[in-house]
Amino acid sequence: MSLKVPKAQNLQLFKEGYKHLQGLEDAVLRNIQAVAELSDLVRTSFGPNGRNKLVINHIGRLFVTSDAATIIREIEVVHPAAKLLVMASQAQEAEMGDATNTVIMLAGEMLKKAEQLLIMGLHPSEIIKGYELASVKALAELETLSTSKLPSPPTKETLATALKPAIASKQYGYEDQLANLVAEAVLTVMPPNPKNFNVDNVRVVKIMGGTLSGSKVVRGMVFGREPEGIVKKVKKGKVAVYTCGLDVAQTETKGTVLIHNADEMLNFTRGEEKHLEKIFQEIADSGVKVIIAGSTVGELALHYLNRMNIAVLKVLSKFELRRLCRVVNATPLARMGAPTPEEAGFVDVFESIEIGGDRVTVLRQVVEGDPDFDPATHDARAEKTRTATVVLRGATQNRLDDLERAVDDGVNVIKALLKDARLVPGAGATELELARRVETYGAGLKGLSQHAVRRWAQALEVVPRTLAENALGGGEGNEVVSRLWAKHEAPGGEAWGVDVEAETDGTLSATEHKILDSLAAKQWAIKLATEAATSVLSVDSIIMSRPAGGPKIPQQSGNWDED
Repeated sequence: MSLKVPKAQNLQLFKEGYKHLQGLEDAVLRNIQAVAELSDLVRTSFGPNGRNKLVINHIGRLFVTSDAATIIREIEVVHPAAKLLVMASQAQEAEMGDATNTVIMLAGEMLKKAEQLLIMGLHPSEIIKGYELASVKALAELETLSTSKLPSPPTKETLATALKPAIASKQYGYEDQLANLVAEAVLTVMPPNPKNFNVDNVRVVKIMGGTLSGSKVVRGMVFGREPEGIVKKVKKGKVAVYTCGLDVAQTETKGTVLIHNADEMLNFTRGEEKHLEKIFQEIADSGVKVIIAGSTVGELALHYLNRMNIAVLKVLSKFELRRLCRVVNATPLARMGAPTPEEAGFVDVFESIEIGGDRVTVLRQVVEGDPDFDPATHDARAEKTRTATVVLRGATQNRLDDLERAVDDGVNVIKALLKDARLVPGAGATELELARRVETYGAGLKGLSQHAVRRWAQALEVVPRTLAENALGGGEGNEVVSRLWAKHEAPGGEAWGVDVEAETDGTLSATEHKILDSLAAKQWAIKLATEAATSVLSVDSIIMSRPAGGPKIPQQSGNWDED
């Protein structure tokens, strides 16, 4: 009989303050619980009838939105397993710009299903193997479900149809107006080869007041402020972009000047005026008609610029300044002085117009097909960067922010479709059909991984179920999902999805109602959700070190000095 050697008590492996959780109960199930919590949080915001969340972030900014990407960016998730999910959804946001909520919901649901298997005693590696098999099968089946393609070259109608489902999930009821705006803006900036379409060329400017129906697309870049000087309109002018302040140069150190008489006093200020005038004269002589300032513009500088008939516009955002440089093809200068011919840009039209009572400035390049296009002066070699700005109108800042998110989503959907034009039925139809096919595939497998494959298939059902529950309530949602299963079992039922308006029995044919989603977005969502779920499942212990820094200073209520 072997001798039992007594173990040393409280063997210390880590420093003070370390947390070490291990085993199924402590590590795996707690991780799954945290992930389920996160997926339940954003699940109610899914689909056209998703509820809004009111999020106040760490600096007190208020967000009212149902966009999962924004909610997750603004709430600071600290749980390490939930962070894995957040990263997966951010990868989806970066790659596709849409379907971020799907990733979190799918991964959360997959882990909930895995929890039941773990409690039954299945080993995590079996579940991971099953999930990976199921994911490969689903992606192969997804390829066969494509019903139509975005035609090439795209027209305004086809783009608007492809956009509507994506926009409806953010702004239900306004999808027609927004889809038309986005489609028009995208066609304005569409390069000859659609694969080179750049999302950055569609901008959004938000102007408070009015309603959404007052929104419109303006060719060129729109800035929500007037030019600084008296020149409000320039045609075909050279542009110089400065990131430094246009002002009298201040010395680094303080100095004292002793002035003896009145002449010296006058000469003192005249010196710097002459110097400033010389700089601006050089700029004017080099042919510059428009100056874009990234910082302050001094009064004296403005006086000389007005005298020399140069238009000045202040653009304080570095991001906008970079974008503007790309449009006018200029190099931003960090010093005051005349730009070299390479550094100066060129703009066809610089004008100040009025939109709903607010004066805004528009910079645009004229391309063929514009009303003010003049073939005689047009240089065919110059490749013009086209930009379009969607000018959004709305009553409150929050509303405008939410509309902007919907427009961004729409533009990203178009970008994804230009890369891969295949469309699949939306409204939860694709997910349910995949669930059915993977379920059948799982039933024919040998070994323990078959249970995991079938659970993975059940997890996909969360998409149509959530759509139905958010639109029609929990009890009715169950009914709708079972009706859908029945329709999908029948031959030719692949395109049946959830009818959120419940005009008949809560189901509709997604292809007939033109509810189509991008195949690539679904593909990425399934890949990322499975990866996130398997990486959470493959963890068996959590080791957390003590956060850096000393002890926290206790916060007293009120001012400590008041007594």
